[in-house]
This record gives sequence, C-alpha cells and structure tokens, in this order.
Amino acid sequence: MADTVRFLTERVDNRTLTHVITGNPIMVMAAIENPIYDQAMRAAELVVPDGTGVVWAASRVGQPVAERVAGYDLMHELLRVGETRGWRVFLLGTSQEVIEETAKRLKQQYPRITIAGYRNGFFGPDQDDEVIAQVRAAQPDLLFVARSVETQEPWLSQHKFALDVPIMMGVGGSFDVIAGVVKRAPVVFQRLRLEWFYRLMKQPTRYKRMLALPKFAVKVMRDKENVTKHRPTT
Repeated sequence: MADTVRFLTERVDNRTLTHVITGNPIMVMAAIENPIYDQAMRAAELVVPDGTGVVWAASRVGQPVAERVAGYDLMHELLRVGETRGWRVFLLGTSQEVIEETAKRLKQQYPRITIAGYRNGFFGPDQDDEVIAQVRAAQPDLLFVARSVETQEPWLSQHKFALDVPIMMGVGGSFDVIAGVVKRAPVVFQRLRLEWFYRLMKQPTRYKRMLALPKFAVKVMRDKENVTKHRPTT
C-alpha cells in the first residue's frame, strides 16, 4: 500500500495520466471472457491486487505480491495525501442521492480536499462527451468512478486520454459504503479475508457474480505456470 501511494503521489506531482485498476478474481475472469475488458486491464498503467484471491494466485504461480491493496483503502489513503497537497477530486457514478451524500461525507472527513465536482453514473454513450467535458472543466487530480463491473474499467480505458486526469480509478461499491447505504465487512471478516462472503450474505443477489470465484481458483490450480502467459481472448 505504501509503495502504491508513493508511486501515485509522484504521478500526480508529474501530472502523468494513470488508470489504476484494483484487480480481483471477478475482473480477471471478466477479462478472460471479454476481449474489451481484457484490453482495458492490459492498457492500465497500474493494476493492484485488490482481491484476496489475486494475492493467493500470485503466490501460487511464483510471483508473490507484498500484500493486498484494497481499492477502498487506497482511495482513502490518496485522499489523506491529497489533503496535505491541496488536490482536487471528482466523483462519478452510482445514484444522484448516493453521490451527493458521498461528496458531503468526504468533505466532512477530509475538509482540506476540494471536491471539484460530482455526477451520477446513469448516462449512456450519447452523453460521454458531456461527462468528459464536465470532468475536464473541474480540473481534478483524482477521478473516482463507481459504475457497474462491466462498464467501469472499459469506460475509463476508452476515455482516459480525453479525461486527462492524473489518477483515474474505479472504486466499485465504495460510494455506497461511504454514503452509509451499505456497510463494509467487519474487521474480523477483513482479517480472515472473507469480505466477499460478508457481501454475499448481505446481498444474496450477488451470487451469480460470485460464481466467478471458484472458476478463478480452479483455473489457477489447473493452469499453474501458464496463468501468467498471455493468451488473447477471442
């Protein structure tokens, strides 16, 4: 985490465009099955191991990582640094009610951060230019995006050069947690690496998405050393 925050701080200081993906098994499986998602992940300037499954897989294939870098925690670490450096933040995604509450709470928690703008995530391709213009006009240092798994990273990858923000990062359901709509898993679940199980208990409708987890585990164990070899999706 410390190395990641230091690296991204330097990227902001140098105004270097960076798409950060907080990778988890669901994203990896999506990339295997979807060429557009695969391309988005491979084009990202930084992919960090968000999911516990990714940390396990990295160790399994002989390329261990130091620790899990959870997207929710990384976002807050960047906001803490941003407070000391006067960074500007743009929030994009989820519903209008949630995004407004998220902006309000983040401003209370990080009073020296500038919330340069926010917008809900309910827009289609015909509104992309409008959204991009709104983000660019705000001149943020950090852009956090909370949209659906299928949309979030491909959208950022497609438009990152037009957006021209030093740090762009998909944050999934983080805004819902910040706004108090959804509770984050208790610390005991986090320590046991069972946050996914807690979310499934609280939101049983996620079960279809969670089916990717056993598929991921089987693939890692079955493919072994071939896991790290790139085989283009079709």
